[in-house]
Amino acid sequence: MIEMKVAGIALDASTRNPIVLLRDGTERRALPIYIGQDQAKAIISALENHQPPRPLTHDLTVSILESLSGVLEKVVIHSLQDNTFYAVLIMKQGETRKEIDARPSDAIAIALRTNSPIWVMEEVVADASIPVDQDADEAERQAFRDFISKLRPEDLIKRGGSSTGELS
Repeated sequence: MIEMKVAGIALDASTRNPIVLLRDGTERRALPIYIGQDQAKAIISALENHQPPRPLTHDLTVSILESLSGVLEKVVIHSLQDNTFYAVLIMKQGETRKEIDARPSDAIAIALRTNSPIWVMEEVVADASIPVDQDADEAERQAFRDFISKLRPEDLIKRGGSSTGELS
């Protein structure tokens, strides 16, 4: 799994639909997830630390969780099927741990309100992310190709202290 942070909300240029952008720690990959207007407002509100006069749905969810002595350990965006992302909230109450199915947009809005980490399965990142820094990606690929081209078989063998010539 890869921990990601909310980079912000963008609008699709053609449809004007909101997209939440998640970025990995290296800021080399971005994961765009289309969301609804209400979820976009909820995420922006959390990013700006805005406190509404009355609790909205995600604020209410956090209040219920806290009143039951629960903790949101993390959000996991675990799969992508037919252009739909799937996520779970990993909740803990005492020694009991529960996974609760959630839309990624709702899970992200709640995670932001509880300062909980957002994790994405590597397969999802591989399938749906976009490169942010293509030059750095290409430089890394070239450095790896250079490393491989200079590699000798004996570089791959770790010799132990054994006098029998066994590899360890």
